[in-house]
Amino acid sequence: MRERKAFDQLTCSSKVRRHFHTVNMVQWTDAERAAIVSLWGKIDVGEIGPQALSRLLIVYPWTQRHFAGFGNISTNAAIIANEKVAAHGKTVMGGLDRAVKNLDDIKNAYTKLSQKHSEQIHVDPDNFRLLAECISVCVGAKFGPKVFNADAQEAWQKFLAVVVAALGKQYH
Repeated sequence: MRERKAFDQLTCSSKVRRHFHTVNMVQWTDAERAAIVSLWGKIDVGEIGPQALSRLLIVYPWTQRHFAGFGNISTNAAIIANEKVAAHGKTVMGGLDRAVKNLDDIKNAYTKLSQKHSEQIHVDPDNFRLLAECISVCVGAKFGPKVFNADAQEAWQKFLAVVVAALGKQYH
């Protein structure tokens, strides 16, 4: 149920929703696979990761509570300049590489990470959706409509929705 809710809350087309049965049974078209892999190949995790995580912490300040150990995140400028935020942003984006390499089994690829965020860190699973939105904003801003066109965005949103659902699957 939570997986479905996480997916429904992620902005995407009805076409994407039709293809998303469960996180176990997502079906990718050849065009979607190609779009995801192509876009991923263009993404610099060292650029997009820090931007996306900084955006999350600025736009959704309640998410900062999970990053108290990162030092000064009291202002927008401090967040953007924070090396720990940047490093974790890279880590987050690097984690998406696992999903790109396991498109047919994203759920199992994220089992341990989902458990960690659920049982140890106690992250609200809705935060995954918020971060996915921030990642999409940063990717869209970086590449513009020539690369991040409607078809690429649709495939990317579907991909992130599956990742969000997989990350939320261990929550009870």
